[in-house]
Amino acid sequence: MKFFFDHDVPNHLQELLKRHGHQVSLVKEVMRIDASDEEVFQYAIKNKAIMVTCNRNDFLYLAECYNHFGLIILIRRRTPFSEAGHLLELLRKAGTDGLYENINFA
Repeated sequence: MKFFFDHDVPNHLQELLKRHGHQVSLVKEVMRIDASDEEVFQYAIKNKAIMVTCNRNDFLYLAECYNHFGLIILIRRRTPFSEAGHLLELLRKAGTDGLYENINFA
């Protein structure tokens, strides 16, 4: 699967998904630092990627406004291990069909 990580998503999750064979792009690698949330979401849509962010309110609103390829709202946990476990469990349970064009929380 193809993911686009917002600037607030921890770096260890990028490496985790890559080790599991997924394609991951980062906002900080492809956009200006001051890009708006809407520009970031539009980039994910244009590149047919599932958006991953911790920014719940702004991206939930954008997901209502646009057809998208999927949105994962990451809930920050006490440990990196817990964050990784929740994300991997979501991917395992939801699969491509459960993520594509849907909003999920991990």
